[in-house]
Amino acid sequence: MIETFNLTKRFGSVVALNNLNLKVVKGEIFGLVGPDGAGKTTTMRLLAGILEPTSGSAKIAGFDLIKETEKLKEDIGYMPQRFGLYEDLTVMENLNFFADIFNISKLEREKKIIRLLDFSGLKEFKNYLAGKLSGGMKQKLGLSCVLISSPKVLLLDEPTTGVDPSSRRDFWRILYQQLKEGVTIFISTPYMDEAERCRHIGLLDKGKLLALETPDKIKEMMKGSLMEIVCDYPRDAKEIIDAKNLALSSVLFGERLHLVLTEESDFKKIQDILSSSDIKILNYQKTSPSLEDVFFSLLK
Repeated sequence: MIETFNLTKRFGSVVALNNLNLKVVKGEIFGLVGPDGAGKTTTMRLLAGILEPTSGSAKIAGFDLIKETEKLKEDIGYMPQRFGLYEDLTVMENLNFFADIFNISKLEREKKIIRLLDFSGLKEFKNYLAGKLSGGMKQKLGLSCVLISSPKVLLLDEPTTGVDPSSRRDFWRILYQQLKEGVTIFISTPYMDEAERCRHIGLLDKGKLLALETPDKIKEMMKGSLMEIVCDYPRDAKEIIDAKNLALSSVLFGERLHLVLTEESDFKKIQDILSSSDIKILNYQKTSPSLEDVFFSLLK
């Protein structure tokens, strides 16, 4: 449903996306993961036909991105980070407005709106002004407005950023329902737990695709051993370890410090150096890498 061929976008001297090649098959959730400035939004805007590529090409739902832009727009639903809801309209008025845009008949829209209100949990809020809804409800309303046209491909740019955990769960429940109906979902996210929900993920950084695989396969890419330690002054410990290049990568997770080591035996040297700096290791264990561990390791 989505295929890119050396897709590239430059803004002056800045290369926002550099020779992107990927495939997304029908009826799967594909996750694009990366830090701010990685090129996720640029990718979304290119695939939605909003930006023109500097070079390369793509096909979405069988249509050529450059030659058939208007045709492909009929089959995609694009939800940017800040979706354009009309906050002075009610939930129902927003849904009807988007139904008008897509020329959906009165009989068909009534069925669709009832269904969308039901599974989005917005039925009891249908007469509320969009501007009075919580952040999570606004995102669910935004998704409902996109879904009213029954798109074959959903392009969702960090749709759950800043949304509370309960609303994030509801949002993903809606996405899984679309998946059952054969919709292909291309989603960008900064959340690694959301990336775990995707069939395939692409790790993007500075416009370059670092890896493209299933979450489990990507975890297997990390070289070395992963040690998790709990110690006094974890930030100080990280600074010492980084300054002396004692680990391939080091990442703080609250009070826990994850270290990727070339060999397990390297840990003894770390223990001695931290001890000489009056930093006591309270607990440690070898552990399996998370997607976040792998991503930081690949960045390193």
